[in-house]
Amino acid sequence: MTTQDIVGKLWNLCNVLKDDGVTYHQYVTELTYLLFLKMAEETGQEQQLPAGSRWADLTVQSAPERLEFYKKTLIHLGSHGSTLVKEIFANASSFIKKPATLSTLVSEIDKLDWYSARQEGLGDLYEGLLEKNANEKKSGAGQYFTPRQLIDSMVAVMRPTLRDVIQDPAAGTGGFLIAAHHYLREHNNDFENLTNAEQVRLRHQTFYGMEHVQDTHRLALMNLMLHGIDSDPDAGGIRYGDTLGPDGEELCRLGATLILTNPPFGTKKGGGLPTRDDFLYPTSNKQFCFLQHIYRALKPGGRAAVVLPDNVLFESNIGTDIRRDLMDKCNLHTILRLPTGIFYAQGVKTNVLFFTRGEKDKGNTKEVWVYDLRANMPAFGKRSILTREHFADFEAAFGEEPTGGPKALAGRQDQSEQGRWRRFSREWIAERGDNLDIAWLKDESEGAADDLPEPSVLAQEAIGELEGALEELRAILEELGEQPLEEVAP
Repeated sequence: MTTQDIVGKLWNLCNVLKDDGVTYHQYVTELTYLLFLKMAEETGQEQQLPAGSRWADLTVQSAPERLEFYKKTLIHLGSHGSTLVKEIFANASSFIKKPATLSTLVSEIDKLDWYSARQEGLGDLYEGLLEKNANEKKSGAGQYFTPRQLIDSMVAVMRPTLRDVIQDPAAGTGGFLIAAHHYLREHNNDFENLTNAEQVRLRHQTFYGMEHVQDTHRLALMNLMLHGIDSDPDAGGIRYGDTLGPDGEELCRLGATLILTNPPFGTKKGGGLPTRDDFLYPTSNKQFCFLQHIYRALKPGGRAAVVLPDNVLFESNIGTDIRRDLMDKCNLHTILRLPTGIFYAQGVKTNVLFFTRGEKDKGNTKEVWVYDLRANMPAFGKRSILTREHFADFEAAFGEEPTGGPKALAGRQDQSEQGRWRRFSREWIAERGDNLDIAWLKDESEGAADDLPEPSVLAQEAIGELEGALEELRAILEELGEQPLEEVAP
């Protein structure tokens, strides 16, 4: 039985929960609790769990009593066991209402071919389940799941090393950190023969992240653990916290030599400003806040690859200030314009920005190279599936040097107005008001009707644009010494 078969069987169990009123996302969270108990048994890690709260203890219960036992076990595990166990089961509660529903889940999980699952890789099994959830539009999970094909391409051109301190300040389910770990394993011949000191550094001082949504955080911890990455929050790993609050200042102070991330799109809840006070340009726009965190958190010479929506490239006022600050402090050497339809719940027009923190804080960007993978490309969706091959030409054009240094940029070949790969000088960008939304190819592709964005996505895009316009208007009022009406006390 392959991983795909097992994932299919696990996913089909969600049908059991439909009559119990459980949503897709709740189902994956519920399944995480049960799978953790089962996989701890399968991998010989039950010592992390307190006696009496293990898979065997659940299975020996009579069907009528099992649900009550399970609910008490979830509460108990939130405060007992290893730090990892307590983090995964923090504030855990079951969505299941019928004893028969739980008994069916336990029975079906027990019957799976766990020998094959271990051979194929339990991490791949779990990530397959997360991907299945992300592709199910009813679950809304696409908002935090970055396609693996894109992640692998970003990691490949950034070329992680065993000396890197790797960070994802918007970790989601941990995909970037897992891909970086996989890259290190595949590209280091002596990976299995690291010294004790190197192993300690890899396990405890290499991978850092932060996730603000507790349910997503527990999925990330489970994902890292099953991929062989130390996800104990006491030893680094992915912490539960708000990168745009004081937690983020602490994450920033750790310093990073490589940041790989896809920050959440939209504005901060309630339109408020971030609660950390080290941003030079405070704004309610989360992408601009995360962008500031990223280039502040990079050590000199550190590099980053960041997924950001189009509005970050062109919004004026504070957006212009942040782009200018980015290009001063960093060498913003590459922008990849992504095809539409990659993200379900985050709008459809996105980019990857690649930059390296300078040794000084001024004049680091001399030129920006743009690769247009959007024009004359299919709108990816039901009929057009994104693959790693779609990024092959971009990776070849990017080259083998991940920091975008002068020698590497000098070796790149501008493909002129007919090609996808072009160079733009810093002076030319400054003349257009530091607007980085650069396109030159005439897009003659026709998107299929069933690949058009969902109405909810279009509505989200419209809200984002309106909120951006409101923020600009508020900034104009502030410059004129006026207060917006809603902020004037009655």
